[in-house]
Amino acid sequence: MFTIHKETIDWEGRPLTLETGRIARQAQGAVLATYGETCVLAAVTFAKEQKPGMDFFPLTVNYTEKYYAAGRIPGGFFKREGRPTEKDTLTSRLIDRPIRPLFKDGFKNETQVILTVLSHDQENDADIVAMVAASAALSISGAPFMGPIAGARVGLVGDEYIVNPTFDEMEETDLDLIVAGTKDAVMMVESQAKELSEEDMLGAVMAGHDAMQPVIEMIEKLVKKAGKPMFEFESPDYSKEKAAAKKLVGAAITKAYKLKDKMERQDAIAAAKATAYAELGQSEEKPDGISGGTLGTVLKSLEADVLRGSIIKTKKRIDGRKLDEVRQIVAETGVLPRTHGTSLFTRGETQALVIATLGTSEDEQMIDGLGGLTKENFMLHYNFPPYSVGEARRMGPPGRREIGHGKLAWRALKAVLPSKEDFPYTIRLVSEITESNGSSSMASVCGGSLAMMDAGVPLTRPVSGIAMGLIKEGKGIAILSDILGDEDHLGDMDFKVAGTEKGITSLQMDIKIAGIDEEIMQNALEQAKGGRLHILEEMNKALSGSREEVGKYAPRIETMQVSKDKIRDVIGSGGKIIREIVEVSGARVNIDDEGIIKVASSDAESITKAMDMIKAIVSEPEAGVIYDGTVVKVMDFGAFVNFFGPKDGLVHISQLAAERVNATSDVVKEGDKVKVKVLGFDRGKVRLSMKEVNQETGEDIGGKSED
Repeated sequence: MFTIHKETIDWEGRPLTLETGRIARQAQGAVLATYGETCVLAAVTFAKEQKPGMDFFPLTVNYTEKYYAAGRIPGGFFKREGRPTEKDTLTSRLIDRPIRPLFKDGFKNETQVILTVLSHDQENDADIVAMVAASAALSISGAPFMGPIAGARVGLVGDEYIVNPTFDEMEETDLDLIVAGTKDAVMMVESQAKELSEEDMLGAVMAGHDAMQPVIEMIEKLVKKAGKPMFEFESPDYSKEKAAAKKLVGAAITKAYKLKDKMERQDAIAAAKATAYAELGQSEEKPDGISGGTLGTVLKSLEADVLRGSIIKTKKRIDGRKLDEVRQIVAETGVLPRTHGTSLFTRGETQALVIATLGTSEDEQMIDGLGGLTKENFMLHYNFPPYSVGEARRMGPPGRREIGHGKLAWRALKAVLPSKEDFPYTIRLVSEITESNGSSSMASVCGGSLAMMDAGVPLTRPVSGIAMGLIKEGKGIAILSDILGDEDHLGDMDFKVAGTEKGITSLQMDIKIAGIDEEIMQNALEQAKGGRLHILEEMNKALSGSREEVGKYAPRIETMQVSKDKIRDVIGSGGKIIREIVEVSGARVNIDDEGIIKVASSDAESITKAMDMIKAIVSEPEAGVIYDGTVVKVMDFGAFVNFFGPKDGLVHISQLAAERVNATSDVVKEGDKVKVKVLGFDRGKVRLSMKEVNQETGEDIGGKSED
C-alpha cells in the first residue's frame, strides 16, 4: 500500500487541493494540483550527479495541455498532441523563470519538471495551477530548491483587483497580470494591460503577492508531511581557482570592460578567456588543471565582479552612460518599397526592422486549444538571426526565447489596436532583429508601433518600451535604464515596461536573485516611465500618428451588411455564386454568419465590381424603376427578362410595344438586351414593361407604376 497526503484550502472562493503519493510515485516529487475542476500533474526528477564540464544549470520545464482534459479530440491527421503549442511554450517559460533562481548556487545537475494538464473546467486557466503544482513537487522532491513559491493571476475591474479571475471575468478586466514569488519577495511578473498607471500596476503586483501567501503556507505543510530529505549538495568553493584566474587575466577583463564598442569589448574578453583556458585549463598535458566547466563559471564570476563593482562604485555604465540615460535613438519609417508598412528602429547597438502586413479575415490565425477553436486577427512574429550578435550558427525554427519575446511585444501593442468593426483587417507584424545589444523585444515594440502607423493602422496612441536592470551588492543598489546585453547577463533583474504616454500596456519582470521588494519595484517603474516617454519623443520625430490611408500596396476592404436570409443567395449552391463574384471581379469576398460581407482588393475597380454584383443579388427591385435586362425565354404570352441579378420578370405580350403585337417573337428573341420598367408585383412575381421605356435612350415614356 502507499500513503496519500493531501492539503486543501479555500483560495479566492474555490477549493485548491495538493495531493501526493498516489500518482507518478517513481518521480522524486509528484503533486496533483486541483483548482475547481482543473487538474495539473507535476513530476520532478533530477540527476544525482553532475555531468562533467557543465557550466550552466540544465533545468527544463515542459508544460503540456492534453486535449482529453477538456473532452476534446485533437484535429489533424494523427489525432494526437504534436509539438508544443504557443500556450505550452509560454507557460513553460512562465514557470521556469521564478523557480530557476531559487536552486542553490553551483547546482548544475540535470533537472526536469514535467507538467500535464489532466482536466480543464473551462473556468480556471491551468497556468497558475501548474505553477503551484511545480513548486510543490520541487519542494517535496529533495532537490536543493530554496522555495516554495506560488503564483496568482490578478485582474482589474474599475478600482477593484480580482485574484484568479475566471475566463468570463477576464472579458471585463483591464489587466491580465501573473505574479510569482516567495513568502518575502516577488520573483516574476508577466502582464498585459489597457494603459494603466504605475500605481495601479504596482498595486496589482502586491495584491497578487499577498493573495499567494496561503498557498505557500499550504505547500510548507505538505512538505512537513511528505517531503524528502534535501539532496546533499554543498555549493562548490571556487575561491582558489578564481584567485588564480584573477591574477592571470583580471586586469585584462577590467580593461576590456572599459571599451564602449560591443564587438571590441567581446573580442578583448574572448582573448582574456583564451589565455585563461590555455594557462589554467585542464588538458592532457595538465590533467590537474581547472576543468572547462569550472573555469567558465569562474570567468563569468570575474566579469560580474568587474561590471557590477564599477557600476555601484562610479554610478557609470560600460558605455559611459548615467544610470537613467537611454542610448541614442534613430527611428525611420517607410524603408521598404513594396511592403504595407515598415520601420527601422535603432537604439544604440540594438536594431529591429519591423514589417507590417495587412490581410483579410481569411488570413486570421486559427488557434486550437482546450477552450476550442478561436481566431486571432493580430500576430507578431519575432526573429533573432545569428548575425544580429555577430555569430555563425545553425538556424532552426523559433525557439522558446523567440516565442516569448514575440508574445511580450504582442501584449504591449494589443491594447492600442482598433476594433475589428472600425478596422476590418488582419494585422501581421514581423520583427527582424538585425542587431542586438540589449532588449530587442522592446525595440520590437517601438518598431511595431511605427510600422503599424506607417501601414495606416489607426492606433489609439503610439507605444514605446524600455528594459530596466538592477545591480544589488549588499546595501548598494543601482537601477539601470535601457540595459546592455552584458548588464542583463551579469545583472540581477530584467524589468521590461511598455506603454503609451497615458499608461502601461505590458510589464515583464525576471529576477536572478531571491526576489525584490516593493520599494525597488516602485523606483524601477518611475525611472522606466521617464525613459519610456523619452523614447516616445524620439519615435514621434519619425511618425507621431497613423497615416490617413493604408499603404499603397495594402488591400482595401469595404464592408456591407445583408440580411441573414440573403446569405445563401450570395454564396449560391456549393459556393457557385461567390466563386463567380471572385473570378469576375478579382476581389476577395468573405461573408460571415451575421451577414457582414467584406470585399478586399488593392484595386478599387475590383472592389466596386464585386460590390455591385453583390448588391444586384441582395437588393430588391423597386416599382417604377427602369433596369437593363436580357431576354431569357420567349413564350406565346410574353417574354421572361433577367433584369436584376438572378431575378427574372415577365413582359406580357401587351407590354412589349406601343402597337399591337401578334407574336412575341416579332419583337424580341432570346439573348436580346432590353430596357424594362417594373410595373408591380403579383404574389412574388414581377411584372415588367418595355413599351413604357424608350429602348434607345432609356427614358420613361409611360405612366406611373401600379405599386
